[in-house]
Amino acid sequence: MNRETAEKEIKKLRTEIDGHDHRYYVLDDPSVSDREYDALMQRLKGLESDFPELVTADSPTQRVAGRPLQSFKTVNHQTQMLSLDNTYSADELREFDARVSRILDGQKYEYVAELKIDGLAVSLQYRNGRLHQGATRGDGTKGDDVTANLKTIKAVPLTLPPKAAGLQEVEVRGEVYMPRQEFLRINREKEEAGEAPFANPRNAAAGTLKLLDPRAVSRRRLSVFIYGVGQAPAPLRDHFSTLEALKQAGFKVNPFIKLCPDIQSVIDYCNQWENKRDQLDYETDGMVIKVNSFAQQKTLSSTAHSPRWAMAYKFPARQATTVLKDVEFSVGRTGVVTPVAILEPVLLSGSTVARASLHNEDELAKKDIHYGDTVFVEKAGEIIPQIIKVVMENRPAQAKPVKMPRNCPSCGEPLARDPEEAAWRCLNVSCPAQVKGRIEHFASRGAMDIDGLGTAMVETLVNGGLIKDYGDIYFLRGEQVIKLERMGKKSAENLLKGIEKSKGNPFWKLLMALGIDNVGTQAARLLAQRYRSLDDLQKATCDDISKIYGLGVAVGGSVENFFANKKNRQVLEKLKRAGVNLESSVEAEVPQTFAGMTVVLTGLLQNYSREQATELIIARGGQVASAVSKKTSMVLAGSEPGSKLDKARKLGVKVIDESEFVIMLK
Repeated sequence: MNRETAEKEIKKLRTEIDGHDHRYYVLDDPSVSDREYDALMQRLKGLESDFPELVTADSPTQRVAGRPLQSFKTVNHQTQMLSLDNTYSADELREFDARVSRILDGQKYEYVAELKIDGLAVSLQYRNGRLHQGATRGDGTKGDDVTANLKTIKAVPLTLPPKAAGLQEVEVRGEVYMPRQEFLRINREKEEAGEAPFANPRNAAAGTLKLLDPRAVSRRRLSVFIYGVGQAPAPLRDHFSTLEALKQAGFKVNPFIKLCPDIQSVIDYCNQWENKRDQLDYETDGMVIKVNSFAQQKTLSSTAHSPRWAMAYKFPARQATTVLKDVEFSVGRTGVVTPVAILEPVLLSGSTVARASLHNEDELAKKDIHYGDTVFVEKAGEIIPQIIKVVMENRPAQAKPVKMPRNCPSCGEPLARDPEEAAWRCLNVSCPAQVKGRIEHFASRGAMDIDGLGTAMVETLVNGGLIKDYGDIYFLRGEQVIKLERMGKKSAENLLKGIEKSKGNPFWKLLMALGIDNVGTQAARLLAQRYRSLDDLQKATCDDISKIYGLGVAVGGSVENFFANKKNRQVLEKLKRAGVNLESSVEAEVPQTFAGMTVVLTGLLQNYSREQATELIIARGGQVASAVSKKTSMVLAGSEPGSKLDKARKLGVKVIDESEFVIMLK
C-alpha cells in the first residue's frame, strides 16, 4: 500500500472509530460489537505502524501513549473556575430566589436545574477544534495540567466536528466521575491487596486523575459530564442553549437537565431526584441551580469565590440504625482476611442492607465494634454500606468485642500481620480461597510469564481439579489439557510449551512469582544476588535479610514467614521435582560501581529503557528509588527531565547524564 492510499484509509478509520466511541461512551448506544470495534482499532494501529509519519496526537490510538509523567505542571485557567455556595433546604432555595429577584428588579428570569455530579471539576481547552489542554480546578485560578490523563477518557472528544463552528476555540468545564460498578471493582481489588479502599467515588476519581501514569488512569475507566463553558462564544445567549450546542458538538452532557420557569419548579425537580438518584450508574450528591440568561448572570455578578447566579442544593445523607448480629471473616485472593458485618436487614437508599465491610483490625478497634451493638449504617458514596459509629447507650451488658482470628477461616493455617500494615494475611499459597489468584500471579508476564495461562485458563484448571497450587502446573499432561472445553490441539501444545519454557526463567523471576508479601521485582533481584539458590534463601533469617541494603525488616519478615509455612515448602518441593530453575546462574563478575548507592532516574535515556537502566544499577550493587531525598546518592538525568532534577539541585544531590552513566558501567 502506498502512502496516499494509507492516509485515506487512516482518516476513514479514525472518523469511524471516533463515531463508535461517541455512540458508546456518550450516547450509551453502541452500534458494533466489541470484536468489530477491536478489528477497526487493530487495522488503524497496523497502518500507523507502517506509516509512523501519519500518526497524529488526536488519533484514537494515542489516547494512552508515552511514558509515565514525572510530575504535573501548573497552568492558568482562561477564566476563573468558581465554587458554588451550598444550601440544604427548600427554604434556603427560596431565599436565594428572593435575592435574584431583588437584584434583577422586575426582569423575568428562569432557572436551569441539573444533577450535581460527585466528581472532580476540570477544564478542557480546544484550539482549532482540537483538544489542546486539560486541567484540574485547583484553586480556581490555576490547576494541574492533566491533559494526558484526560485523553484516556473516551467521553472526552479529541477533535470537534466542523459543524461545531462556534466552538472550535472554547474552554469547556466538566466533572470527571467514576461509574459505580467501576468504583466497586477497584475497591474489591484494593481490599484483596490489603489496601485501604476509597471512601467514595469522588475520592476514587480524584485519586485516579492525579496518577502519573496515563496507562493506569485508562484502566480505571473514568467518564465525564460537560456542564458549561468558561466564556460562552458570542452566538450563545443562555446556559440551556449552550448545553444543547455542546451536546451537538459531541460532548457528553447529562441528559437530566431541566429548564424551570420558577423556584417552585426547581424545588419539585430536586425532590424528584432525591428519591430517584439510586437508579443512576454514577453518584450525585445534589442539584445545581443556575439562572439561565448569560446577561442576567452578568448583572447578578459574583463574589471572589462564588457566583450569585448559581446555587448547589445538597441532598441529605441517608443513614439508618440496625443491629450487628455477627461478623464473618472472608479471605481474598491475595490472602488478606477482611471482617464483614452481618446486620439485621434494614432499608437504606432504596435497597436492603444486610452486610457491611469492617475493612481491617484497626477499623474494629477505632470504632470499638462489639457483637450485638446497635450501629449507624450509611452508604459510602451512596454505594457501599459502612458502619459509621456505635450507639454506645444501646450496647448489651455482656457484649464481647470483635477480634480478628489468628488462623485462616479457609485453610486453618496461622495468619500473619506485617507491623506496618493493618491487614492480617494467610501465607499458605495453596489456601483454597486464594489459590486462583496465586496461580494467576505466578504465571503473569512480570513473573514466570507462562503464555496461555491467563485468568480463564486458571479458572478452568482449578475448577476441573487439575491443579491445586502453582506447583501442580508443571505436572499437567497433554491428554488432560486437550480435553478441556474450547482447548484445541494447537492451544494445548502452546500452553505446555509455555510451561516447559518457564522452567528456565532466571531465579529472581521465580522469587517474584512465589507471591511472597513485600517481594516485588527489585526485592526479588536483590535476594537473588545475595542468595544464589532457593535452599540458601530458605535458611536465611529475618535479621540476615533485613541487613541487605535496599530491603529491610518488612521483606525479611515476609520471607521468613513464607518459608516457615509447611504447606508452602511442600509446593516448593513440587517445583524442585519438576526441574524449575531454583538457582542464580553463574554470571561474569561485574564491578559493584553503585554499591551502597541510591539512584533516582528522571527523563528519557537514548540507549536504555528505564527497566534496563534499573537492572544495570541493581546488578552493580545499587538501589533505584522513585523520589529524590537527602539520602539519594545521585540522579541519572536524561532528556526532558522532570521536577526531580530541580529537587536534586536544590538538595545538592549529584547529577549525572547518560554519557557519565555509560562510563560508570564500564
